[in-house]
Amino acid sequence: MLEFKAEILELIVKGSSLADVMDHICRHIEARFPDVACSVLTVDRNGTLHPLAAPSLPKAYSQSLDNLSVGPNVGSCGTAAYTGKPVVITDIATDPRWMPFPAFQEATLSIGFKACWSSPLVDTSGIVLATFALYFRAKRGPTDDEREMVSACLHLCDLAFARHQRVTARELRANTDALTSLPNRGSFTRALAHLDCDKPGSWALLVIDLDNLKTINDTFGHAIGDELIQEVAFRLGQFAIPDSAFRIGGDEFVILIKDPKRLSDLAQTAQEVSTVLAAPVEFAHFSIVPEATTGAAIVTGDETDPQAVLRNADLALYHAKETNRGAFVRYWPGIDTRMTARLSSMQNVDAALNEGRIEAWYQPIVRLDDQRIVGLEALCRMISPAGDVLPAATFAEAMSDAHIASLLTHRMFTSVRDDMRRWLDHGIDFGSVSVNVTAADLRGGRLQSALDEIFVEKALLERLVLEVTESVYIDDHDKTVIDAVVALKDRGVRIALDDFGTGFASLTHLLDLPVDFIKIDQSFTARLPVDEVSGTIIAGLVAIARKLDASITAEGVETPVQAAALLDLGCELGQGFLFSPCVNRGDASRLLMHHAATNPHGVPLPGQPLQPQRESSSSSSEPERLRK
Repeated sequence: MLEFKAEILELIVKGSSLADVMDHICRHIEARFPDVACSVLTVDRNGTLHPLAAPSLPKAYSQSLDNLSVGPNVGSCGTAAYTGKPVVITDIATDPRWMPFPAFQEATLSIGFKACWSSPLVDTSGIVLATFALYFRAKRGPTDDEREMVSACLHLCDLAFARHQRVTARELRANTDALTSLPNRGSFTRALAHLDCDKPGSWALLVIDLDNLKTINDTFGHAIGDELIQEVAFRLGQFAIPDSAFRIGGDEFVILIKDPKRLSDLAQTAQEVSTVLAAPVEFAHFSIVPEATTGAAIVTGDETDPQAVLRNADLALYHAKETNRGAFVRYWPGIDTRMTARLSSMQNVDAALNEGRIEAWYQPIVRLDDQRIVGLEALCRMISPAGDVLPAATFAEAMSDAHIASLLTHRMFTSVRDDMRRWLDHGIDFGSVSVNVTAADLRGGRLQSALDEIFVEKALLERLVLEVTESVYIDDHDKTVIDAVVALKDRGVRIALDDFGTGFASLTHLLDLPVDFIKIDQSFTARLPVDEVSGTIIAGLVAIARKLDASITAEGVETPVQAAALLDLGCELGQGFLFSPCVNRGDASRLLMHHAATNPHGVPLPGQPLQPQRESSSSSSEPERLRK
């Protein structure tokens, strides 16, 4: 034994290849135990097997094991690699761990081997590097002598693999994410390519996206963001064992699941991931709780390739982010219908932007006491190739994309600026013009830069009002949005809180951010005058607005009775179909010339004074709830 160990150590020191060292070890064992065949298979980070040494096994047999994924029931070596524990199979013909692979089972029996004992080679961190197997020609387990010999060989193998890992460190780095040490996207792509889609339910993917990374980077700096990613990666890597975790993007991770228990309840597995991530990450003076959204897909057997399962998981993730950020969604057939509609909407809006078919239309804001115009709300309209005027509700899917939303806001600002300048040049006083903005506009400095670029004239900027819907605070309540709005107010830009009363804990929003205008949602106006509760709420809001030195505007005024009720409740301003629908620039100009509050010859708006160009009939009566 000592002479044998010396020979192997000499090979290692002299730099012999790992394959040569393993071959030498296998031949020594086979010489000592003539009825035994020895085999060494490596296990890569993707959980797949690769033949390294097997001098007495047919070459074709060894090659057939290449790229076989490990698992709880993958013969002797695949099971040992998956569990990290020795596996003794005394009867290959009947053992259930060989049953899922009848071709390998038959091939093994055909070359005269009836039993197999496989031992995993595990490094200090608990990762299985290889399997060391003895094949027996009789139905039996290992003898004491064989166990003693394998124990010695495993120690020698450990030394050989340690040296091999040092030599191949550069190659390993190519497959490893530098920041987290998890397998990277290239490694994941190769692991995915080796998966089999013919066995329904045999594997699944969890795609995990960190939700708050950008905010953390913007608030605390990228160094803190990197530390957060490292901690998340460590937690996911530990959780994934015996499965595999990968970092495939800046804030995106994937867990490849083969464990039967996890596969049986993916929702529970996703919940366990959330629990793992929920513990705060502690920094010097603060802590951060990682927040993540998860999409999942399991192989069904209908996929043409593993990439199809990944696409399904990505669709599920996207759906979760769009509908319930921070939640878990499992793919189901038909989930891509909304994605298709959104992409189509984005393409239509992109084409309209490029072709100049996005316009600003206007709805007057009037004083309820004399029904004269004191301002306008600019609403985004898309002109179809056929000439139909489409409200924002028809392309709302596209506006969920931050890039599209930013482009639309830029176009609206440009159109509104040009119309403001044109009205002033012609002596038409329009009061103020309000434009809706989104949370996406308020993040990352986009809105500020757009205003600096477009509203160069201070006289025009002072007449601009930015409307922020209450949903911005409910759905995207974060410090970045609030800070952006505060910065705009500091520059003198006036702010309106739109659709007020449609969310939860609405009054708390006024504590976070003082506003210049509060717009009462049309759902309250619609119940006047018969609904006393609505009237009481409106009266309360009017009183609050006066205390805050803010103006109140009622939306959705459609009847003279509603207008009178609002005026009795103390509401001074209103807008709605009673006075005018949304109209184009030309009709808005005529309305201003006849009915502007600053025009000494202006007259009240008696309902709908003009017959302006209307939007397409299919949507003109829809509430103005989705708009820019």
